[in-house]
Amino acid sequence: MNSQLYQDANSIIDHAIESSRPGNAVIRCLKEAPVSAERIIVISVGKAAWSMAEAAYSILGSQISRGLILTKYGHSQGPLPGFDIVEAGHPIPDENTFAGTRQAMAMVENLTPEDTVLFLLSGGGSALFELSELSVQELQDINAQLLRCGADIQQINSVRKRISQVKGGRFAEKCAPAKVIGIILSDVIGNRLDMIASGPFLPDTSTCEQALEVVENYDLQLSEKAARLLRMETPKSLGETECHVCGDIRQLCGAALEKSKELGYETIFLTDCLTCQAKEAGAFLASIARTHVGDGRKMAFVAGGETVVRLTGSGLGGRNQELALAAAPGISGLPNTAIFSIGSDGTDGPTDAAGGYVDGDTEEVLKAQGIRIADVLQENDSYHALLRCGGLIRTGATGTNVNDLSVVLIG
Repeated sequence: MNSQLYQDANSIIDHAIESSRPGNAVIRCLKEAPVSAERIIVISVGKAAWSMAEAAYSILGSQISRGLILTKYGHSQGPLPGFDIVEAGHPIPDENTFAGTRQAMAMVENLTPEDTVLFLLSGGGSALFELSELSVQELQDINAQLLRCGADIQQINSVRKRISQVKGGRFAEKCAPAKVIGIILSDVIGNRLDMIASGPFLPDTSTCEQALEVVENYDLQLSEKAARLLRMETPKSLGETECHVCGDIRQLCGAALEKSKELGYETIFLTDCLTCQAKEAGAFLASIARTHVGDGRKMAFVAGGETVVRLTGSGLGGRNQELALAAAPGISGLPNTAIFSIGSDGTDGPTDAAGGYVDGDTEEVLKAQGIRIADVLQENDSYHALLRCGGLIRTGATGTNVNDLSVVLIG
């Protein structure tokens, strides 16, 4: 493993994540657009929910009448005055998801036009903020089908909205006649606001027809009750709502470019809309490395987005680990070349890793242990392969979530 490239990769990761933490962005939003009301109810949902709530509390303090943090297991950072904290399942909702969402629904009963609901939203909200006529078990099955079928996040959310009592603007309907202010840490490519956490406080732009197409195209298995819910249209207009995006993938990529330049790399920003299959993205980034490795220049190619994994096996891993491992054969034997990919929230799939790192030696290191990368990818077992070659990237929970960062480094 090239120690200098590995050190540079970690420096870029640390700087990018630190720059995208949501606290300062939430504070800036609340200073630019102050909130005042008879009662202020703060509901913070997502993987970055605790950090966003802490920032809101630092500005609003005792003005907050009631507060709720609904986040992923292990993502709370301790008690916060005035806030109840519920940790729940992600990426699959569980009983705590329903319990926490019921608590949020109870908090917005009997509000008046003089009241304000401040909704702080970050990635993971689709799984963490949920209530449905369906049972938790049936909802879990549908979500599992959606996550493994290869559909993109917008397709997934078009289905999720229609089997939910809070998504697709339905929660904002429950808050009426109070004003709803949303501050959003975006994890959706292009910042399509009604798709972020399935848009609980925004009018829905997707349609029943689009949701039904997803079911048909990916052969999802639904009960008659779920199929009926898919035909019930979501709100297309709402009362008084206001939204601010406080952070997104472009900011994460910008921070990575900034740090790469500081480390002496010539930087090239490829895209912030990488949305293909993870294996395809890995092969694409490897082809970029092969094109430029002989140029005699120190270069960093930065891409952001959110790829998908098509499950063909039963191994352990995530989209960023699969992307990195899929790049390894394409750069095998190349000197001073590395590719890494991470999830900004610090969690890649159902693992303790944020992503993966490979270089020109990775494929040979694995071959020496009798491991064929093609077999590993077929089994979707990138985690264990990267573990065997020292390529796992672990950051722990970061307190932010603005999609994924992938970088090609040529030393």
